[in-house]
Amino acid sequence: MSDTKEKRSKSEGKIQAGSLSRFPNENNRSIPDIAANVPLMESSNNEQRGTEKYHDESEMAAGKKNKWGVAYYKQEYPERDLEDDVNPNEQLVQDVSSTAVLTPLDDDLVGEVKELEDRGNWSGRFDFLMSLLGYSVGLGNVWRFPYLAYSNGGGAFVFPFVLMLLLLGIPLMFLELALGQYAALGPSVVFDRLCPLFHGIGYGMISVSGIVSLYYTVIIGWCILYLFTSFTSELPWEKCHPEWATEHCYSYKDADSCHEVPGQVYYKQVCYNATVAMERNLSLLASNVTKHAPAQDFFERGVLSQSGGIEDIGVPQWKITLCLLCAWLMTFGALSKGVKSTGKVVYFTALFPYVVLFILFFRGVTLPGAADGIVYYLTPRFDKLGEAKVWSDAAAQIFFALSPAWGGLITLSSYNQFHNNCFKDSLIVGIGNICTSIFAGFVIFSIIGYLAHELQMPIDKVVDQGAGLAFIVYPDVVTRLPISPLWSILFFIMMITLGMGSEFALLETMMTAVQDTFPQLRAKKTYVVAVVCCIGFLGGLSVTCNGGMYILQLMDNYVSSWSVFLMAALESIIIGWIYGGDRFIQDIEMMIGVRGPHFQRFFKLFWKFLSPMTLGFVFLFNLIQYKPLEFGDYIYPMWSNGIGWVLSLMPIIFISTIAISKILKAPKDKSILERVRLLLKPTPAWGPAHKVPTFDINEPDEGIISNPNFNTVIPNYDPNDPKV
Repeated sequence: MSDTKEKRSKSEGKIQAGSLSRFPNENNRSIPDIAANVPLMESSNNEQRGTEKYHDESEMAAGKKNKWGVAYYKQEYPERDLEDDVNPNEQLVQDVSSTAVLTPLDDDLVGEVKELEDRGNWSGRFDFLMSLLGYSVGLGNVWRFPYLAYSNGGGAFVFPFVLMLLLLGIPLMFLELALGQYAALGPSVVFDRLCPLFHGIGYGMISVSGIVSLYYTVIIGWCILYLFTSFTSELPWEKCHPEWATEHCYSYKDADSCHEVPGQVYYKQVCYNATVAMERNLSLLASNVTKHAPAQDFFERGVLSQSGGIEDIGVPQWKITLCLLCAWLMTFGALSKGVKSTGKVVYFTALFPYVVLFILFFRGVTLPGAADGIVYYLTPRFDKLGEAKVWSDAAAQIFFALSPAWGGLITLSSYNQFHNNCFKDSLIVGIGNICTSIFAGFVIFSIIGYLAHELQMPIDKVVDQGAGLAFIVYPDVVTRLPISPLWSILFFIMMITLGMGSEFALLETMMTAVQDTFPQLRAKKTYVVAVVCCIGFLGGLSVTCNGGMYILQLMDNYVSSWSVFLMAALESIIIGWIYGGDRFIQDIEMMIGVRGPHFQRFFKLFWKFLSPMTLGFVFLFNLIQYKPLEFGDYIYPMWSNGIGWVLSLMPIIFISTIAISKILKAPKDKSILERVRLLLKPTPAWGPAHKVPTFDINEPDEGIISNPNFNTVIPNYDPNDPKV
């Protein structure tokens, strides 16, 4: 090795420097060994070059340059063959002799540091963590998870939900956080550089986030409407009002007042005295009549003016439309200044909801009948586990909660500092998310148990299943609290903050896609936000119509399941098999430091096998047992299911169309198979996004290679030697 190093000399061009990272090679040699044998590239016109990575030795010999990267390493990475008790850093130190040129870390870069193009960064690590928490912990936890658990057998849903978190949630979340942080690019560009053939995955993710943001903002609009309605001395849904109440509306306040006089019966919103009740046998009729809380009628008839089906779409409701506009104006105000301003807002939006949830929990568990609801929530109905819908809904809820394959995780992490510990972040947010979901389930099922006790009905018949569950059960419980309007105001502020935290990330995903695709628009961030918000407002108007709830259910069931499963599986295959699990682990270790072999084997196992297989199983299982969409007793017509499939296949259309386009645009002198192989390789622009040093060695230095840490004279150095 010393003979080789003695041959190392100075040449025209640039010497490479960057973060020292140990890459395995065919002879298990370290980077100094490889670097000592790699000839320096000649460069004309005194051009500067940063640290570069080549795809193969032919590119290295041709002197092809890239924008940035790390020290040269081979395209192929054999499996690591290290003993568990071997410290790779000790081996690295042994391989570095006193004459080797050490490559410093980011904080001690050699030469002139070239900053990458500014995209903006989080002001601090906790800004990112709070934004990630706000994105992941949202309305899906207090709105979507409870209604899915309620419609899928309570405890029977919790088991597959936790299992899907372990098999899919945390591995895929960590994958995307690491991918975005490593490249500092949004999904619209990162896949084009990582695996050009599947560039369309990025746009598929963006389309999912875009469609979800349309109806998600309408839900925030409902919360804003409820908030305004709560500024009153008595909440309107405490009693049955004739302008929106049906004959089945049952007000517990009116019923309690009626029952204060012995013998009186409360039947269909009328209090009958004992004589009339006995003559008409109203006691028996009252015990068998269908009942539901005033909050249900208020939501369905007073707020939504809900029609009988998706065929009767109706017109936009002006109150909801104004509240939708308000939601988009708040989104514009929070995002127009970039991620630094968003990072400050989410401190409130991510933490305040927990305060309100704890208050509602302690009130809920003290209500009569709450124990029955909690028992229903925790008791698994194992017969439900044989239904594909339960497993599909559990997987879909993991994707809805943690949001892998939606593009938001890649987007948020792309604004991170390069050496941020994204592994720790994924664990904190993943575990925090599932705990929040399960805790919210305790809150809502304690209230459902109370409603079942009050209405004298089975728990699974208390309210209609659907997205409006949170707008029926939660509003009803606040009427049981003292100063109920105050608690209603706090609750819907919580709902708005939960929704806005997720909405910020959904919109940031789309805006980052625009700005990464068209970098010249980064200076016009405000205008980009304004255009995106206007399009979102117009797109959401259909959900504000009389039949808007049916459109929301259609979008929610089709958009956030089928195509998302497929994109996540492709993403795992790209990282685990095409790019290489070992290679990606090394990229991660460049950011968060070297990890043990168990860490490497664990995530490679999931990315290569368990996660794709689980997604494939859920996808096929769901496809085999597919049934047309239903909402309560309403069965969607076939044409509406067809629209749902079009929405579901939209990401697949992006992926296939862009892949075909890439193949057609590839070099014509290659066969189709060769083009595909070429497009499966990372582009020269792929590499780590961190500061890149460059310095010119054309200046005379008398054979001295300068380094902030030491000076070393190259042995037998002769600048006139023709071999130099």
